[in-house]
Amino acid sequence: KEVGSTAVVIDETLSVMRLRPGLYAETMQRMRRGRKVQILGVAEADGVRYFKVAAPPVGFGWVQADAVFGKFRPDDEARLANLVQASSGFDRIELAASFLELYPASRLRPPILLLFGDLVEEMAAKLSRDASNRLKRAEMAATAAPVHSYYLNFVSLDRYRKLGIRFLFNSSYRTFHYDGETWKELVEKFSTAAETAEAKKRLDTLRSKLERRRASN
Repeated sequence: KEVGSTAVVIDETLSVMRLRPGLYAETMQRMRRGRKVQILGVAEADGVRYFKVAAPPVGFGWVQADAVFGKFRPDDEARLANLVQASSGFDRIELAASFLELYPASRLRPPILLLFGDLVEEMAAKLSRDASNRLKRAEMAATAAPVHSYYLNFVSLDRYRKLGIRFLFNSSYRTFHYDGETWKELVEKFSTAAETAEAKKRLDTLRSKLERRRASN
């Protein structure tokens, strides 16, 4: 049933594309997370299940079946959710984003939505510190460009933008904050989920931060 299905590369540790199935087969490339492939065939080698995949522009190759996820295997939702929980740092955010994109109707979506927002807000604090340390105030003052524009063009935000993550900026304290999109989705679409009450608390806290910013200005 896998043949003809579309899959997405998620586990980069296992995503080596080879000329033939087998852990000792010649390597073609390591595919990056988020790459879509079409499954053309299935084989077993060295105790591992392999998919033959079409992956333009490279062409055809074999990749370990565990490296890809999709809707064609019923256990992939739980497998990816477990991988999200087991990961850390930016990888965890990226994996959670992949889950939310792949499984919009999953029963596991509410906890991932809450976790995703918490992870991004936690990372926003680190980004705020990094930006304050790396952006030079004398240089910003010399150009006369708005200070907030320097922060919102900060290079470390680029990889978050690629995931569709949007940060709000507190001009008074020069801090980033997650805009709360996944928390809002929880409140709007999953009113009976156990995580929804926590999402409401997160949004209330976010609004409070923004109100303090407006008052101080």
